[in-house]
Parts: sequence; C-alpha cells; structure tokens
Amino acid sequence: MDGNTLSDAADALAEARISAQALARLPLEPEALDLETAYRIQDLLHERLAARFGPMIGHKIGCTTKVMQEYLKIGHPCAGMVPETMVHQGTGRYRRADLVRPGIECEIAVMLAKDMPALADGYDRASAADAVGGAMASIELVDERWTDFRDRPTSSLVADDFFNAGCVFSAPVETDPLAMDRLTGRLRINGALIGEGIGGDILGHPMDALAWLAEFRAGRGQPLKAGEFVTLGSIVKTEWIEAGDEVVTEIDGLGTATLIVE
Repeated sequence: MDGNTLSDAADALAEARISAQALARLPLEPEALDLETAYRIQDLLHERLAARFGPMIGHKIGCTTKVMQEYLKIGHPCAGMVPETMVHQGTGRYRRADLVRPGIECEIAVMLAKDMPALADGYDRASAADAVGGAMASIELVDERWTDFRDRPTSSLVADDFFNAGCVFSAPVETDPLAMDRLTGRLRINGALIGEGIGGDILGHPMDALAWLAEFRAGRGQPLKAGEFVTLGSIVKTEWIEAGDEVVTEIDGLGTATLIVE
C-alpha cells in the first residue's frame, strides 16, 4: 500500500476528529489492514493532530482487561497516544460539541521516571516496575468517531488512536508498582456507582501491560521516555455520557479524578 493511500486515511481521521464528524469507514480498499499498517497510519495521524492539539505526551493501552476484550471483541492489547491539550489534572472539562459519541473509562495510570529502550531479554513485570516514578487514578475520555465501531475492523480502530480523546489524572503519588494488582477502582457518574474492578484485571498485573507497551514501542523504534505517562487499560466497561454528566474515578491509594462534559 503506497504512502499516498496511507496519507489519505490519516487526513480523513484527522478531519473527523477536528470536525467531530463520524466516519463510516476509512478511504482504503481493502480496509481490513494488517496492524503494522494501521500503526503507520496512526503515526501520520499524530503528525496532523499536533498543530491543533499539541504534541503527543503520553500513551494509552486498550483491551487489557477481560471486560473490555469481551465488549470490543478484541483479544489483544492495542496502543494509542494522547495529545498535550487533551490532558488535565484533578478536574478536566470537555465540550460535548467537540465530540461525536463520548465515553469514559476507569483506569490506573503511571508516570515514567526512566526511559524504556529495547532490552535484549525484553521487559517483564519487575523491569517495567523499575521505570515507574508515580501512579495516578485516571479517567480516559474516549470518542466513537465512527457511525458504528462494531462494523469496523480492529485495524481501523487502531489507526484512529483506539478511541482516545483525552485523559484526566489525579496527582501522581509514589507507590509500589508491584502491588498495583491489589488496588481497587470505582467509577461514578453523577454520583451513582457504575462499576468497579481491581488492578489485577489488567493482563493479570498492571506492570505486565506496561511491559507489553514498552516492548511494542521499542520494537517500532519509538521507545517510551521518562516524563511520559501510560494509561494501562479500563477496569470498568466503557460508559457513554452526554453534556452535563460529571464522572469521578477513584483508585484506592491513588486519589480521584473528575471529568465534566459541558
């Protein structure tokens, strides 16, 4: 597939995000791309979004929990990135008019204190934990920028940053990354408890998810860097929200984050 075709796909995705208009499909034939091609489109998309939303300053991992893999019918993790202006600490406010179909997810996130270059023996739980400088409660704002995501192949979802539209974090705290599997998180919308889960739901351990992303990014020549954040995957199924909703995520020992749609 030539570069012009990939560029056209990235242009369409960028326009959909900026204009808050849903896409029915990518302008590609066939659309069911291999995942490496989808990530090449995602790279081009990041270049196009930077002028509007700022540079990519952190990472998201999707489909790391059973509840999300069953909901999306995807049995493996998927990666995306998050632009600077869409990240908030404490409370984040987003305009409903800027989104197609907004949703929220309850996550554990980490801030990296060390670079994570390729390692000869790869990353495991312990070596991933060694790079963590702090942890946060996180709300990931997602947006279905498709007329129906269930009709789209996984590659199209990956090319579009796997639904990401922003993140809200609590203040980072020092904690033992190897104990994150025991942390419990809760998601509330307008005060009502929607769901809860534990860190161990994330690929068996949150640091296993970080190890996966470190190896994946290093393998593409894009190693994780100190100062970047990583959201590790939702422990509660995606909930779709509307203007006026107030969302709170609480992770035991990490604090709370609040998202408001205006």
